[in-house]
Amino acid sequence: MKRTLLLFVVIVLSLSSCYAQTKKSAAQIVTGADQTELYLPYLKGKRIGMVVNQTSIIGKTPSVDSLHNLGVNIVKVFGPEHGFRGNASAGVHVDDEVDAKTGIKVLSLYGKTSKPSKESLSDIDLMIFDIQDVGARFYTYTITLHRVMEACAENNVELLILDRPNPNGYLIDGPILDPKFKSGIGIHPVPIAHGMTVGEYAKMINGQGWLANQVKCKIKIIQVKNYKHDMAYELPVFPSPNLNSQQSILLYPSVCWFEGTIISQGRGTYFPFTVLGNPDLKGKYDFSFTPKSIKGMSETPLFMDTECFGLDLRKYDTSLLRKKKQINIQWMIEFYKAYPHKEKFFDAKQSKEIGNIDRLAGTDLFKQQIVEGKSEAEIRKSWEPGLSQYKKMRKQYLLYN
Repeated sequence: MKRTLLLFVVIVLSLSSCYAQTKKSAAQIVTGADQTELYLPYLKGKRIGMVVNQTSIIGKTPSVDSLHNLGVNIVKVFGPEHGFRGNASAGVHVDDEVDAKTGIKVLSLYGKTSKPSKESLSDIDLMIFDIQDVGARFYTYTITLHRVMEACAENNVELLILDRPNPNGYLIDGPILDPKFKSGIGIHPVPIAHGMTVGEYAKMINGQGWLANQVKCKIKIIQVKNYKHDMAYELPVFPSPNLNSQQSILLYPSVCWFEGTIISQGRGTYFPFTVLGNPDLKGKYDFSFTPKSIKGMSETPLFMDTECFGLDLRKYDTSLLRKKKQINIQWMIEFYKAYPHKEKFFDAKQSKEIGNIDRLAGTDLFKQQIVEGKSEAEIRKSWEPGLSQYKKMRKQYLLYN
């Protein structure tokens, strides 16, 4: 009895120690925004512009609200896709407005213009960029970063970046974007998963001369404290309406390019990017879901009100992705093989909800390889030497190990 009790005590103490270590480890990561002591003095006496959305927080409070309450002179806010408060659906035009909470003018960078104008920057001394990215090329916030940097460089405005961890920072994988497939979901020659924070990415944009006329933006970065790329990081605020779970964020680099296919990624459900399916796969898969119109998430989803059959990835072990350090290609290969109408699989003409697979992949070779039945090994081989060259280039801009 005593031995059993002793063993129980040892187990409890061991578990308590592990929990304490986990809690301590999680607490060690401090975002750039949370380190106000490092940048508040720098804002004093300056007219501030802010590029932010709902992920821009200090503690648990929106950074605009926090800095406004601290007396920082915020003259203008610029909002990206999904809007400043993060309540607009993907791809939906966002208008200029006056923020009801603070009375600050909000200019949209996902409406009539995608780049701050000379006029809009004329009364700004310093621009702050504080947006949570998820580490995937087709997520639009690094494109917003590029355009803001370009506008600031052209108008001699310094950019202060409050850096945040990349939840997929361990992952560097995928084909390099071919310049002929530049679009609103990819403008830089990087792989699908770039493995950088926003601060590092900004250094790369400058260093590689990617801004128009190779102008350089003057940037100051408040680094994340105690962060490494391979650290797991759970986002305190979800970055957009359809990335509304940690599971969806970790699956996103592997699942998003299904937007260029006839396979639904779960838009129109409350668990998008964690399920995959199509009505014509009935009998081949047991799991099903039915997309509905959901305001603020997906008003007109692919296969609305139609039962789709496929895979439920909500409990998929994402540590497998972390272990391999690769995006999952097998799901795309599997669904193409399973789908009965091969000629329709990549046909974007069937619905406005289907995107261009070549733009998503960054190359027209990927579609061809899937159609031809190439193996994963063959597909991955075609990503070289570009992927290895990118990894080498990336190293010179890193702020974290």
